[in-house]
Amino acid sequence: MADFHVPGYVGKVLRVDLSGNKITEEKLDEPILKKWVGGAGLAAKYLYDEVPPGVEWDDPRNRLIWTTGPLAGSGVFGAATFNVTAKGPMTNLAGCSQANGYFGAYLKFSGFDGIIFQGVSPKMVYLVIKDGRAEVRDAGHLAGKDVWEVEDQVRKELGVREREVSVYAIGPAGENRVFHATIVGDRGHVAAHGGVGAVMGAKNLKAVVVYSGKRNFEVNDPEGLKAKNTDLFEFAKTFGTIYQWGSGGGFSTLYAMGALPVKNYTTNLYPEHEKMNGQYMRTHFKMRPVPCYQCRIAHVKEVTVTEGPYTGFMGEEPEYELLAAWGPQIGNADLGAVVMLTKEVDKLGMDCNEGSWVVGWAMECFEKGVFTKKETDGLDLTWGNAQAVKEILNWISRRQGYLGNLLADGVMRASQKVGGPAADWAIYGLKGSAPRSHDHRGSTRWYELFDTCLTNTSSIESTWGGIHPKLVDMQEPTDHFSHEQVSTFNAKYSGIRLFDDCLGTCRFASPHPKLQLECFNAVTGWNWTLEDAFTVGRRIVNLLRVFNFRHGMNIEDEKPSKRYGSIPGDGPAKGKNIMEKWAWMVENYYRLMGWDPQTGKPLPETLEKLGLKELIKDLK
Repeated sequence: MADFHVPGYVGKVLRVDLSGNKITEEKLDEPILKKWVGGAGLAAKYLYDEVPPGVEWDDPRNRLIWTTGPLAGSGVFGAATFNVTAKGPMTNLAGCSQANGYFGAYLKFSGFDGIIFQGVSPKMVYLVIKDGRAEVRDAGHLAGKDVWEVEDQVRKELGVREREVSVYAIGPAGENRVFHATIVGDRGHVAAHGGVGAVMGAKNLKAVVVYSGKRNFEVNDPEGLKAKNTDLFEFAKTFGTIYQWGSGGGFSTLYAMGALPVKNYTTNLYPEHEKMNGQYMRTHFKMRPVPCYQCRIAHVKEVTVTEGPYTGFMGEEPEYELLAAWGPQIGNADLGAVVMLTKEVDKLGMDCNEGSWVVGWAMECFEKGVFTKKETDGLDLTWGNAQAVKEILNWISRRQGYLGNLLADGVMRASQKVGGPAADWAIYGLKGSAPRSHDHRGSTRWYELFDTCLTNTSSIESTWGGIHPKLVDMQEPTDHFSHEQVSTFNAKYSGIRLFDDCLGTCRFASPHPKLQLECFNAVTGWNWTLEDAFTVGRRIVNLLRVFNFRHGMNIEDEKPSKRYGSIPGDGPAKGKNIMEKWAWMVENYYRLMGWDPQTGKPLPETLEKLGLKELIKDLK
């Protein structure tokens, strides 16, 4: 590839046909990269081109696409993120998810901007990539092992130390095609959403290993990048609580807003919140930094529990979503138990969000007599019983027994199978995705509830960590419970976060879109504006939307479940009703997005404006 000189890129994608154990390389060119950038954008293009209507998520013709971006490995702090895209089981539509750690940088150092997996291996295998060469190896001896065991075993086999390679794998959940299975690596970093781990399991692919190395691509303006990177880091230090207290630092603030999920949305009261937040953890438990690749924010910590029944237990510090998932959502007030359950769910390879919604729903069913000890095989599923939750997570990961198999398909399908009043207690968007671990009925979270229901990625698409309009020169909404302002803001903000998912950066380390764009321009030399970034993001949104329509998406499913869209009965958001004008919100959003307000389909002029004219015929 000596003739390839697009700064920020290696210029190659690896294609692995698992059915025939055939590995090939494909070149990338600058026009494709300028149109799709990398990460979620490049992956969306491959998904659309290669997965036609009629191909289901577990079909050998489905693709599992791993892509990184131009900033990964460039020297931008913490830039080693990669994207995983596939048609996934949670929605049976397009699913995109990102993970941090080391893999995104190491993949480029190993010679590739991405990997496309297709077919199904006749036996369980793993892939090793080093110095531009790739090899499929037998993984029969890794079958049934959890992710941490796989990491240890693979490193031992290869004779390498911890950071010489990055290993991402599926646990028992992926092997058993649990719909909310994840891909986990680098000791607790997770591509968590859409069921991408189940797709990997359906392909009989246990793990992917990439070696470290030196930067093997150009940076257009190294000195300019150094200066812009410093500016980005200085801003990230002041952004929220991440630098000092981790993502759990906002836990009690969310409680004050009525945005903390408590006992499956049956209440908003959780007086124990101050002993569950990041401030308490970092001042009472033993912490050790274990940062991602070249990350100066270093918010990732190893934690040792120092009090309570789990004293001495060691794991990764739970992010906010894990604190909420295994704390208030399941009625647990023991922070040590959260550390234990966080490690357990990661080892098994399951999404903490979906896992906690489905377990919380099962606990409510147990409390109200829908499930008895007959259905739970004697397990006591009372609120806060952490050991029972650990047991049921293991059952789910192996589809063990009635309850394990039921909950393995996620909260929407489980609740629909049980039916009756219990069907109304489940929290999810009707496309099949459960929300992130918040009570989105609370203040400033209607944006994320709306986003979760209208997403084209099987996870949030427009928003992240609330809303941040000032960072992209937009006006702050004045009423966070205004149906008009919420739907209008989501439409205007749409695109910038999917552009972010193209770059190979971590949002905690790179939270300012304009400063991040300056780093992007220093690396690529493209001199893009903020509007250019928004355009790429909107192009991806519309491409995925057309993909989803072709694969059976129904706009009647763009709404929350009954409980998810319910009116809070207590707490700061008591009496607020998002469903009062839901249909109007959706129509307003469609119109502002350039979609037909009745069908939700992108209008021909919208697709043409975004450089997607060729898709117009696919919507007819």
